[in-house]
Amino acid sequence: MTAPTPAPFVLASASESRLKTLRTAGIEPIVVVSGVDEDQLVGLPPAALALALAELKCRAVADHPDVPRGALVLGCDSVLELDGEALGKPGSPEVARERWHAMRGRSGVLHTGHALADAATGRVITRVASTTVHFADVTDAEIDAYVATGEPIWVAGAFTLEGYGAAFITGIEGDPHNVVGVSVPVLREMAAELGHRWTDLWRRA
Repeated sequence: MTAPTPAPFVLASASESRLKTLRTAGIEPIVVVSGVDEDQLVGLPPAALALALAELKCRAVADHPDVPRGALVLGCDSVLELDGEALGKPGSPEVARERWHAMRGRSGVLHTGHALADAATGRVITRVASTTVHFADVTDAEIDAYVATGEPIWVAGAFTLEGYGAAFITGIEGDPHNVVGVSVPVLREMAAELGHRWTDLWRRA
Protein backbone atom coordinates (compact mmCIF):
# COMPACT_ATOMS: atom_id res chain seq x y z
CA MET A 1 0.00 0.00 0.00
CA THR A 2 1.42 3.38 -1.01
CA ALA A 3 1.90 5.86 1.81
CA PRO A 4 0.00 9.15 1.41
CA THR A 5 1.92 12.17 0.20
CA PRO A 6 2.31 14.58 3.14
CA ALA A 7 0.47 17.87 2.83
CA PRO A 8 2.96 20.75 2.48
CA PHE A 9 3.69 22.25 5.88
CA VAL A 10 4.65 25.91 6.21
CA LEU A 11 6.24 27.42 9.30
CA ALA A 12 5.51 31.14 9.59
CA SER A 13 8.50 31.78 11.85
CA ALA A 14 12.22 32.46 11.65
CA SER A 15 12.79 30.46 14.85
CA GLU A 16 15.52 27.86 14.43
CA SER A 17 14.29 26.14 17.60
CA ARG A 18 10.77 25.68 16.20
CA LEU A 19 12.17 24.43 12.90
CA LYS A 20 14.42 21.91 14.66
CA THR A 21 11.56 20.72 16.88
CA LEU A 22 9.30 20.08 13.90
CA ARG A 23 12.03 18.31 11.95
CA THR A 24 12.80 16.08 14.92
CA ALA A 25 9.08 15.23 15.09
CA GLY A 26 9.09 14.12 11.44
CA ILE A 27 7.80 17.31 9.77
CA GLU A 28 9.84 19.07 7.08
CA PRO A 29 8.46 22.62 6.92
CA ILE A 30 8.83 25.28 4.29
CA VAL A 31 9.86 28.43 6.17
CA VAL A 32 8.10 31.67 5.20
CA VAL A 33 8.76 34.48 7.67
CA SER A 34 5.69 36.61 8.33
CA GLY A 35 7.38 39.95 8.94
CA VAL A 36 4.61 40.84 11.41
CA ASP A 37 5.41 43.71 13.78
CA GLU A 38 5.24 42.10 17.22
CA ASP A 39 4.89 45.48 18.91
CA GLN A 40 1.57 46.33 17.29
CA LEU A 41 -0.51 44.63 19.98
CA VAL A 42 -0.54 46.19 23.43
CA GLY A 43 -2.60 45.84 26.58
CA LEU A 44 -3.50 42.16 26.16
CA PRO A 45 -3.04 39.57 28.91
CA PRO A 46 0.00 37.31 28.30
CA ALA A 47 -1.82 34.23 26.95
CA ALA A 48 -4.11 36.35 24.77
CA LEU A 49 -1.12 38.26 23.42
CA ALA A 50 0.71 35.06 22.45
CA LEU A 51 -2.40 33.77 20.68
CA ALA A 52 -3.14 37.03 18.85
CA LEU A 53 0.42 37.31 17.55
CA ALA A 54 0.43 33.69 16.42
CA GLU A 55 -2.77 34.24 14.46
CA LEU A 56 -1.45 37.43 12.86
CA LYS A 57 1.66 35.58 11.67
CA CYS A 58 -0.34 32.62 10.43
CA ARG A 59 -2.82 34.69 8.42
CA ALA A 60 -0.07 36.92 6.97
CA VAL A 61 1.77 33.90 5.59
CA ALA A 62 -1.31 31.90 4.52
CA ASP A 63 -1.92 34.50 1.79
CA HIS A 64 1.72 34.55 0.68
CA PRO A 65 2.38 33.55 -2.97
CA ASP A 66 5.14 31.14 -1.88
CA VAL A 67 2.68 29.00 0.06
CA PRO A 68 1.79 25.82 -1.88
CA ARG A 69 -1.81 24.88 -2.55
CA GLY A 70 -3.28 22.71 0.17
CA ALA A 71 -0.59 23.57 2.69
CA LEU A 72 -0.94 23.73 6.44
CA VAL A 73 0.44 27.02 7.76
CA LEU A 74 1.61 27.32 11.37
CA GLY A 75 2.09 30.60 13.18
CA CYS A 76 3.46 30.64 16.74
CA ASP A 77 4.42 33.20 19.33
CA SER A 78 5.67 32.82 22.90
CA VAL A 79 5.66 35.09 25.92
CA LEU A 80 6.66 34.50 29.51
CA GLU A 81 4.17 35.54 32.18
CA LEU A 82 5.72 36.84 35.39
CA ASP A 83 3.68 38.78 37.94
CA GLY A 84 0.89 39.04 35.38
CA GLU A 85 3.14 40.79 32.86
CA ALA A 86 3.93 39.50 29.36
CA LEU A 87 7.66 39.29 28.76
CA GLY A 88 8.71 38.81 25.15
CA LYS A 89 12.17 39.21 23.66
CA PRO A 90 14.35 41.55 25.77
CA GLY A 91 16.01 43.12 22.72
CA SER A 92 19.02 44.42 24.67
CA PRO A 93 21.55 43.13 27.22
CA GLU A 94 20.29 45.63 29.79
CA VAL A 95 16.70 44.40 29.61
CA ALA A 96 17.80 40.75 29.61
CA ARG A 97 19.82 41.38 32.77
CA GLU A 98 16.86 43.07 34.45
CA ARG A 99 14.60 40.16 33.51
CA TRP A 100 16.91 37.61 35.07
CA HIS A 101 17.25 39.59 38.27
CA ALA A 102 13.45 39.48 38.49
CA MET A 103 13.08 35.80 37.48
CA ARG A 104 15.82 34.09 39.48
CA GLY A 105 14.63 31.77 42.21
CA ARG A 106 11.05 32.09 40.99
CA SER A 107 8.62 30.50 38.53
CA GLY A 108 6.93 31.87 35.43
CA VAL A 109 4.48 30.54 32.87
CA LEU A 110 5.56 30.27 29.25
CA HIS A 111 2.57 30.73 26.94
CA THR A 112 2.85 29.73 23.29
CA GLY A 113 0.09 30.69 20.92
CA HIS A 114 -0.49 28.34 17.98
CA ALA A 115 -2.50 29.20 14.86
CA LEU A 116 -2.85 26.58 12.14
CA ALA A 117 -4.43 27.38 8.78
CA ASP A 118 -5.54 24.99 6.06
CA ALA A 119 -4.79 26.86 2.84
CA ALA A 120 -7.15 24.56 0.94
CA THR A 121 -10.21 25.62 2.94
CA GLY A 122 -9.12 28.90 4.54
CA ARG A 123 -10.00 27.53 7.97
CA VAL A 124 -7.83 28.69 10.90
CA ILE A 125 -7.84 27.19 14.38
CA THR A 126 -5.98 28.46 17.42
CA ARG A 127 -4.70 27.10 20.72
CA VAL A 128 -2.59 28.31 23.63
CA ALA A 129 -0.26 25.91 25.42
CA SER A 130 1.15 26.93 28.81
CA THR A 131 4.11 25.47 30.69
CA THR A 132 5.36 26.48 34.14
CA VAL A 133 9.11 27.12 34.28
CA HIS A 134 11.12 27.10 37.50
CA PHE A 135 14.24 29.27 37.46
CA ALA A 136 17.39 28.63 39.50
CA ASP A 137 18.53 31.22 42.04
CA VAL A 138 21.48 32.24 39.88
CA THR A 139 24.14 34.70 40.99
CA ASP A 140 24.79 38.15 39.55
CA ALA A 141 27.97 36.79 37.97
CA GLU A 142 26.06 33.95 36.30
CA ILE A 143 23.49 36.39 34.95
CA ASP A 144 26.22 38.62 33.53
CA ALA A 145 27.96 35.64 31.92
CA TYR A 146 24.70 34.38 30.43
CA VAL A 147 23.75 37.75 29.01
CA ALA A 148 27.25 38.04 27.54
CA THR A 149 26.60 34.93 25.42
CA GLY A 150 23.88 36.87 23.59
CA GLU A 151 21.48 33.95 23.82
CA PRO A 152 18.79 35.50 26.06
CA ILE A 153 18.52 38.79 24.17
CA TRP A 154 16.41 37.60 21.23
CA VAL A 155 14.27 34.87 22.79
CA ALA A 156 10.95 35.12 24.61
CA GLY A 157 11.40 35.30 28.35
CA ALA A 158 15.18 35.80 28.04
CA PHE A 159 15.99 32.09 28.27
CA THR A 160 16.15 28.87 26.30
CA LEU A 161 15.66 25.33 27.50
CA GLU A 162 18.05 23.83 24.97
CA GLY A 163 21.04 26.20 25.13
CA TYR A 164 23.24 27.90 27.72
CA GLY A 165 20.11 28.66 29.72
CA ALA A 166 19.41 24.96 30.35
CA ALA A 167 21.58 25.00 33.48
CA PHE A 168 19.45 27.78 34.96
CA ILE A 169 16.11 25.94 34.64
CA THR A 170 15.49 23.67 37.63
CA GLY A 171 12.26 22.15 36.35
CA ILE A 172 9.15 22.55 34.23
CA GLU A 173 5.51 21.52 34.53
CA GLY A 174 3.96 20.77 31.16
CA ASP A 175 5.16 20.09 27.62
CA PRO A 176 8.90 20.83 27.25
CA HIS A 177 8.51 21.39 23.50
CA ASN A 178 6.17 24.26 24.30
CA VAL A 179 9.04 26.03 26.07
CA VAL A 180 11.15 25.62 22.93
CA GLY A 181 8.38 27.32 20.95
CA VAL A 182 5.88 24.79 19.61
CA SER A 183 3.85 22.14 21.45
CA VAL A 184 3.92 19.07 19.23
CA PRO A 185 1.06 17.29 21.07
CA VAL A 186 -1.14 20.39 20.69
CA LEU A 187 -0.18 20.68 17.02
CA ARG A 188 -1.17 17.05 16.44
CA GLU A 189 -4.62 17.74 17.87
CA MET A 190 -5.00 20.87 15.75
CA ALA A 191 -4.03 19.04 12.56
CA ALA A 192 -6.60 16.34 13.35
CA GLU A 193 -9.30 18.99 13.81
CA LEU A 194 -8.50 20.22 10.31
CA GLY A 195 -8.84 16.68 8.97
CA HIS A 196 -5.15 15.75 8.75
CA ARG A 197 -3.78 12.67 10.45
CA TRP A 198 -0.47 13.54 12.12
CA THR A 199 1.38 10.48 10.87
CA ASP A 200 0.38 11.36 7.29
CA LEU A 201 2.31 14.62 7.67
CA TRP A 202 5.61 12.88 8.38
CA ARG A 203 8.19 13.31 5.65
CA ARG A 204 8.80 10.20 3.57
CA ALA A 205 12.28 8.94 2.64
